[in-house]
Amino acid sequence: MATVINRRWLAAVAGGVALAIAGAGAPAATAQDEHANTQEVLNKYLSVGGPGAAVYAGDGDESWTLTAGTAKFGQNRPIASNDHFRIASQTKTIVSAVVLQFVDEGTVELDAPIERYLPGVVTGNYDGNVITVRQLMQHTSGLARDPLDAQANPDGTYELAELVGAAMDDAPLGEPGGDVNYSNVGYHVLGMLIEEITGQSVGDAITERIIEPLGLENTSLPEKGDRALAEPFVSGYTGGRIPPFDFWLDNTNSVEPSYWSSAAGMTSTLEDSTTFFRALLAGEVISDAALAEMRTTVPTELPGPMGLGGNEVELSCGGTYWAKNGGLPGFISTTGVTDDGRFASVVTNTFSQTAAVESFKVLDAALCD
Repeated sequence: MATVINRRWLAAVAGGVALAIAGAGAPAATAQDEHANTQEVLNKYLSVGGPGAAVYAGDGDESWTLTAGTAKFGQNRPIASNDHFRIASQTKTIVSAVVLQFVDEGTVELDAPIERYLPGVVTGNYDGNVITVRQLMQHTSGLARDPLDAQANPDGTYELAELVGAAMDDAPLGEPGGDVNYSNVGYHVLGMLIEEITGQSVGDAITERIIEPLGLENTSLPEKGDRALAEPFVSGYTGGRIPPFDFWLDNTNSVEPSYWSSAAGMTSTLEDSTTFFRALLAGEVISDAALAEMRTTVPTELPGPMGLGGNEVELSCGGTYWAKNGGLPGFISTTGVTDDGRFASVVTNTFSQTAAVESFKVLDAALCD
């Protein structure tokens, strides 16, 4: 990861360097000993991650947490499984589950054009009469990746309609139903769909349909303008390493949640993330038929074939698992669950594409341990 260092940055972090070097909190000896291979992989992962990393994993009988580094630069505080952080695009799996509940209820058809439900929303360089709900969920709609020209409200927050509308003049990334082209804009459209069907804000609909039924007390889509994470939390950073020193700038509260909204705006914990994924694959969130639709995939590059709000990823020890990762300034996190009930979720407190890719190695080690 490229590192940019200036004098003010050095001055800001110099007081914490000694503690950061000395302070990698060791996990409980029993967990570390029993899952030594996963601990080794996690330790290696830290070299491309932030000041800290952790994995929470288990099966139907037990769970365990391994850590490396620290949740807060300059302190000796290992990341805990109930620490809050931004789950970013793991939000998409939750949004997909809500939309599939509509399919179960008969209010939405997966292969219907989005124009049927949101007239006049998908326009400009796109055709809402051609782009379907399924394509939005599967990233095959051709919609732009991000709403780069969206205008903020005077208070710095954003409206879903503005995020979508701002992208309608952008060039398509592909033809509807063609190759996978990752699109946050597509999930903003799905957020508008949720609001249209329920008459609620997307956050309230997720709370009523997912968070409350599953008891995810540490999960939320923050209100517009609410940039602070709930206690306890993992601090997020931008920065890097020039061994033996670490240089990190805190950007925990730099993200405006309403800009990411139904595409990547949610916060959660390692424990809550696995609880949701386990319930989803166990048929407790959507019907078996809807789950089969979610897990119907199309080819794409790593981490694996793309379904509706998630990927099917191969395990080194045989079989596959269903997973989603996400990244925003300060955080990379990934959660995966197997059909036989094994689960794992990993977080590190910085953002880089390398950390995003390498997180799947930690999941693989934990799920195969």
